Amino acid sequence: MKITNEKLDIDRILYTPEQIAERVDEIARTLADRYGGERPVMACVLKGASFFYIDLCRSMRSHIEMDFIAVSSYGSKSKSSGVVRLIKDLDTDIEGKHVILVEDIIDSGLTLKYLIELFSSRKPASVTTVSFLKKTDCGKQAAQADIFGFEIPNEFVVGYGLDYAGYYRNLPYIGVLKPECYAE
Repeated sequence: MKITNEKLDIDRILYTPEQIAERVDEIARTLADRYGGERPVMACVLKGASFFYIDLCRSMRSHIEMDFIAVSSYGSKSKSSGVVRLIKDLDTDIEGKHVILVEDIIDSGLTLKYLIELFSSRKPASVTTVSFLKKTDCGKQAAQADIFGFEIPNEFVVGYGLDYAGYYRNLPYIGVLKPECYAE
């Protein structure tokens, strides 16, 4: 088991806790305005989106239902395997309901595409996708979020819920992980 040292492993910080909090509040206001008197189901994609999701839910000034779904396409690698596996499904029946799908990062767009298709097959009133991060070169064919927090370069980032092999999720910022920490 590798012991990590965040001060040595992080190349640079892209977004501070203060920048993150400000952007989360902006997104929450946008969603609250969009859904007005509705009670949307906010579906968190575990585990990466968990920090963003909780902060977003706390910032919402409207009624919401909270639920969780878990999928995997990375395992302990730094690149997607290309196969999305459903690990934990929603507990809520979303038929006829407005759904806000909360994702951590759009890299290949494969996970988001899979989840949009899965949710759409369940006949919700609508599905709005929100991703905390979007890589600048995620590709035109990739599924795109309706709303995203920050656009980032094509580098491996950790913190604020995002990890590498289970490490770094608890960092309060988004940082670029040094390549030697995840070289395969």
